[in-house]
Amino acid sequence: MKFEDVEKTVSVYQKHGLVEEIATWLLRIYDMEHPNFEGFAFREIAKPDYILLTAEGEIGAKQTVRIPENIFEFPLELILNLIAHEMLHVIQKSPEVALQDKNEREWQAYYEMIFHKQFPKIPNASVFHQKYFIEKAFVYYNRSEKEAVPLRLKYEHQKQEMERYLHQLSK
Repeated sequence: MKFEDVEKTVSVYQKHGLVEEIATWLLRIYDMEHPNFEGFAFREIAKPDYILLTAEGEIGAKQTVRIPENIFEFPLELILNLIAHEMLHVIQKSPEVALQDKNEREWQAYYEMIFHKQFPKIPNASVFHQKYFIEKAFVYYNRSEKEAVPLRLKYEHQKQEMERYLHQLSK
């Protein structure tokens, strides 16, 4: 399905207040469904400078992704990347993976928002947002550097890949 058609469909659903249905449909369209996903729940309204989504649940248990009720008032490319970030957390917290380290989970999720390895159908966010995602990834990488040197070594290649990409975006 063409991105423009997805945008039109989202717009129609949004006009009817079917936010949870849109989000669930997008999981299907962009191949983000996972058996560890419990469903969507709503949280406070997002603001243009602060859109919060969270994957909630104990590690090893089903995860609920909390989204703002007005989530689809923002650019769809951005929202798809934010949902992909949380769906990666759903996978990371599944019984099969059970990734304990928050810094590693966040690093992997921000890396996914840039390179779309797990969810290749997700479109790129704006250059502004991609730069922001990379900067956030580095925050978690640097935290892991202080707390767990093996994690730093494990992701050194990805860090270099992110640095090169950030350099390209900054040209």
